[in-house]
Amino acid sequence: MRWISKPADSLKTRVLTAALGECGLKIAPAALPVLADMLVRRGIDEPEAAQRFLVPELAHLHDPLQMSGMKSALDRLEAAVDRKEKVLIYGDYDVDGTTAIVILKTAIELCGGDADFHVPHRIREGYGMRDEVIERAAADGVRLIISVDTGIRAFAAADTARRTGVDLIVTDHHLPGNDGLPQALAVVNPNQDGCDYPCKYLCGAGVAFKLAQALMQRRLDAKDQSRLLMSFMKIVAIATIADAVPLLGENRVFASLGLKGLRSPVNVGLKALFEVAKLGDGRGLTSTEVAFRVAPRINAAGRMDAARDVVELFSVKDIERARQIASRLDQLNSERQDEERRILEGIERRLEEEPALRDTYCMVIEGDGWHRGVIGITATRVVEKYGRPALVLSREGEESHGSGRSIPTFHLLDALESCHDLFSRYGGHAHAVGFALPAANVAKLCAHLDAYARARLTLADFEPQLEFEANLPLEDVTPELHRALSLLEPFGMENPEPVFTARGVRLMAPPQAVKDKHVRLRVAPSADEPVAVGVVVEDFTPRCHPDSAAIPKRAGATTTATEAQPNRNSSWRRNVTFKAMGWGLKESCDQLQLLAGDRLDLAYSLGMNDHPEFGGLELTVQDVTKSK
Repeated sequence: MRWISKPADSLKTRVLTAALGECGLKIAPAALPVLADMLVRRGIDEPEAAQRFLVPELAHLHDPLQMSGMKSALDRLEAAVDRKEKVLIYGDYDVDGTTAIVILKTAIELCGGDADFHVPHRIREGYGMRDEVIERAAADGVRLIISVDTGIRAFAAADTARRTGVDLIVTDHHLPGNDGLPQALAVVNPNQDGCDYPCKYLCGAGVAFKLAQALMQRRLDAKDQSRLLMSFMKIVAIATIADAVPLLGENRVFASLGLKGLRSPVNVGLKALFEVAKLGDGRGLTSTEVAFRVAPRINAAGRMDAARDVVELFSVKDIERARQIASRLDQLNSERQDEERRILEGIERRLEEEPALRDTYCMVIEGDGWHRGVIGITATRVVEKYGRPALVLSREGEESHGSGRSIPTFHLLDALESCHDLFSRYGGHAHAVGFALPAANVAKLCAHLDAYARARLTLADFEPQLEFEANLPLEDVTPELHRALSLLEPFGMENPEPVFTARGVRLMAPPQAVKDKHVRLRVAPSADEPVAVGVVVEDFTPRCHPDSAAIPKRAGATTTATEAQPNRNSSWRRNVTFKAMGWGLKESCDQLQLLAGDRLDLAYSLGMNDHPEFGGLELTVQDVTKSK
């Protein structure tokens, strides 16, 4: 794995360091330069921008009316509320789509309106808006349909709505196609041409939230608006994190304030969901826990069965009913994991049998009857393992359905656009797509995408890389530094958890294997340089890791600064050790044949275990090599 880092801008860092020292955030002076450097590397080099980033507030939300199409959509929706028209919200079956329904439906009802919803069944209906649903709604007297997290390419659906006398408002965040926008009453999407909305990377629930915000601003008093916006923030935070959109700008406000609110959930559905996910004990929730323990259970409904359960979960008032739904989601998630393993085993067999497929620049892998709800996840796993764009398809008779994931250097939606005539439908983003096509076209798709990718990628694009922020010797790691860096949370897309390097550290004991694939290390600062007063880092496993519940947490032998006196300037400091966990690094460490006394180069991140007795700083090793 290649370690890479962007060059630092020392001048901007010095200027921002001075500004942060005067902003009243109670940051330890020694930690200021590191925090300032992290902000500058994220493109945040102005004091005011840094203050907004470090301390997000409700007031930082943008005016919804800045978004193109919002006023027309709001006027029509408010008219529907005044006339007591039934509004149909047409959503999607994933976390983003179902939570968007919950947000907009609740807002309409709080403002005196009447809203119903439709969530398509992934297998029976597939992604997108279908004519028969619109026709059925029109026959039932619906005159306004609002799409959420879908619709930006729904040209046929827009035509059907006009033909049946239904007004269609499209709210979406997916990229428009080359054919422009559907002929709807209003299109609300920050990514449409001519839209000057400051935050271009909202998720679908984020766009729905902005319409809900606009409606409440018109119809509710200021006190109720603030309270309800903070309540909705919890739901939109889950969607924003789950949809892996950049946690910058307005998305950072959603995620930060929403995670704080999720510390004490009020909604009985959320409480029940946290119970089955073994969360919600009053402590802070991390973005990683949302991504790996909350979102998969919500997603499981749409992947494995009917996603209507999610809307009911967030709407139900009875705790026992909420627990029944949450338990069902938990069971569906277990079934999803089993199906994922089965498909991945099939993919591995296929790649072993066809080495040429493994060498393609864009991997297209098809299987008979693979569960459509899981192929997107398996595509992600293939990309993680092989470092190449990957499309995984499920063949069902004469039609194949697929999902694709990509690498940072390859725009997957553009790749699909380049052979659009092969598909019956497709859509998505630069790094995630969904599509359907005649099974007879799959061979053409394989050949075209391989040639397309070969013209744009090199073998170097497939090499695994680890991006680190800066070199940070272990002697500089302190609780004060961790507290300063925690102001950068929540971490996620475009705001990753900082990864540092430390060179020439000493391995103090042989690596300890954990569950045959992880490893614990005990390391100390380099003996070549003086070591600052440090703290021992306990080897507790992060709660967010999927294996963490199965690994016993135990305290190691420690030596604290006070116990190691009397002489603070003596060599005892070089014997202060840090314990760290290397997730999935056992094989790498075995290959290195590490022995006590070896000198290592580490790439690591910082964490804090909050165990009342044994807690403290902890390192998570991202990669390790022997020092040269």
